[in-house]
Amino acid sequence: MARNELRPVVRLRSTAGTGFTYVTRKNRRNDPDRMMLRKYDPVARRHVDFREER
Repeated sequence: MARNELRPVVRLRSTAGTGFTYVTRKNRRNDPDRMMLRKYDPVARRHVDFREER
């Protein structure tokens, strides 16, 4: 059985330029544009913005 495309898997890449990523799911109906979350980057050792990449 195929996964529901309403909640696709997205990769969040750090805007600090470290290359660190998080993998999460998002609801496409509630968030149709690119997601941006503020999360911890262990390479930079601080909280930074993580932006969804395609």
